[in-house]
Amino acid sequence: ADRRRELETLRADQADFDLLREAFSKRGVPAMMIETAVPELERAANELLGRMTDGRLNVRIETQRETKTGDQREALDIIISDELGSRAYEMYSGGEAFRVNFAIRIALSRLLARRAGARLRSLFVDEGFGTQDARGREQLVAAINSIQDDFERILVITHIDELKDAFPARIEVTKTPQGSRFELV
Repeated sequence: ADRRRELETLRADQADFDLLREAFSKRGVPAMMIETAVPELERAANELLGRMTDGRLNVRIETQRETKTGDQREALDIIISDELGSRAYEMYSGGEAFRVNFAIRIALSRLLARRAGARLRSLFVDEGFGTQDARGREQLVAAINSIQDDFERILVITHIDELKDAFPARIEVTKTPQGSRFELV
């Protein structure tokens, strides 16, 4: 009788441990956290992306993918669509891909900062303008200006002369035989 009670206690403990193992597996709490973040991430990325592309591009994030056997498995697929429909990321131009990346990164930064109770302090945009046509550059500058209140400091690094006056202050770096020099303009 004592052994049977002990066995029942061990079986109950085993069931509790199995439940905990499932809860902390990739299909448990982490998956639920991702599922709750995805709509917010999509909304924020699409809001910014819409401004940068005149509403042409949008993203959808899918966290489930159907396998060949018909089962569902965890995934993290970013589906990009434009007026022609959805295409693979690789099929978009460098400028379009940069804008998608920029929108998702900003949206993810905002989400993580908000969830951590932190303020976004700095944003560095390094050489993203070279992939853009003139209209794309204008839209990217407008998007950066529209999010400036989210950051204490935004540093844009570019070699494109026409962008030098797009922002209120700049640091110009000049290479010399003695090394690089900078000037606040």
